[in-house]
Amino acid sequence: MHCSSPKMVCETKIVADEHEAIAGTKKDSIIVSSAQMWTSSLPSPSALESKVEKRDQVSIREFERSDHKEVRRIFTEGIMERIPNSAFRGLKQQIRTQFIYAFLTVMCYVMTKSLTLTFCTPFILMGARYYYSRKVILNYLDCALHTDMADIESYYMKPTGSCFWVAVLQGQVVGIVAAQGREDDNTMELRRMSVDSHFRGKGIAKALGRRVLEFAMLNNYSAVVLGTTAVKMAAHKLYESLGFRRMGDTEDYTLPGMTRSPLERLFFQIRYSRYRLQLHEE
Repeated sequence: MHCSSPKMVCETKIVADEHEAIAGTKKDSIIVSSAQMWTSSLPSPSALESKVEKRDQVSIREFERSDHKEVRRIFTEGIMERIPNSAFRGLKQQIRTQFIYAFLTVMCYVMTKSLTLTFCTPFILMGARYYYSRKVILNYLDCALHTDMADIESYYMKPTGSCFWVAVLQGQVVGIVAAQGREDDNTMELRRMSVDSHFRGKGIAKALGRRVLEFAMLNNYSAVVLGTTAVKMAAHKLYESLGFRRMGDTEDYTLPGMTRSPLERLFFQIRYSRYRLQLHEE
């Protein structure tokens, strides 16, 4: 049964201590009253600190139609970051591909006897990796922007057991995450998590992840699952800090939009990692 997620509101209350009456003449009392009026007009340090904390406080709320433009922007920027990560950082995870590129470089020297061309071969291979990484990831992005990210309400807000949230900081949408329920195995999938690059390091991603876990528990799902192609270790450490366990990896994963042509397979490989957090036994 789908339950609407509760909205949690944190309030900071500042309570001023009552000052004791000061004995004295009428004139003295007027002076004291004037001084109290003057000092009360100035904000106390604690009030200023509370205002700063409130300004820096991140709130998580459900998606609204007016958020759509910012949500697409954050999602797009997050996906575009994967182009250089997949092309260059991702090569560290592909040992077999490293040997193939080394073999091609050696063969270039054997066939041409040209040191200049041999020296340029690794750069040509890296350029090809960037080209195909960009091609594949742009196809994946186009596929996502024309399916669930084109109609968030239909995919996440209306179906039973699914939802989409945004993180708001200083009145600006700075993060997104989705939860999609699976009735066949009573699990919930965490999807589309992304944080604006200008607001990272503030615990926003962890707050979004916890919101999904709370929603899953309220709706009595047995587990939360996710799959990621993230190359950066920070993303994997985030999932582990939330309690997820790594269940396995697929070394040569096929993204939506891939053609699997020989050149594409040679210059684009990506690892797909599966995570699971068991909430309770069925």
